Amino acid sequence: MMLSGAQLQQYARDTAGSLEDVTSGRPFTPHLDVWKVRGKVFLIVTEDDPDLQIVTVKVDPYRGGALRRDFDTVTIARYFDKRHWISIGPGAGITKQLIEDLVHDSHDLADDRPRKQQS
Repeated sequence: MMLSGAQLQQYARDTAGSLEDVTSGRPFTPHLDVWKVRGKVFLIVTEDDPDLQIVTVKVDPYRGGALRRDFDTVTIARYFDKRHWISIGPGAGITKQLIEDLVHDSHDLADDRPRKQQS
């Protein structure tokens, strides 16, 4: 089952809202739902065009390149560093699990607190 743009965006919002130290707002424009961890952006939900319902996340450059190669609806992000940010739209292979994983990873990349050591 392919996700609609609205579903993709809602899964991203729900995932972001479940994470620690997260805030959201619309500091840039009323059409961009911006999610931050400790003041650093990790998710943008674009709402200005109903035909282009996308989310934008921070990624490791190698993973971002692989995702752009593997999925037609994963592109470089507008207005952000082209190596470290991607935009995801609905399409073949874009699943709820992929969106959840990308939001979690983006949160971790943006949150630069030292990680606790595992024993």
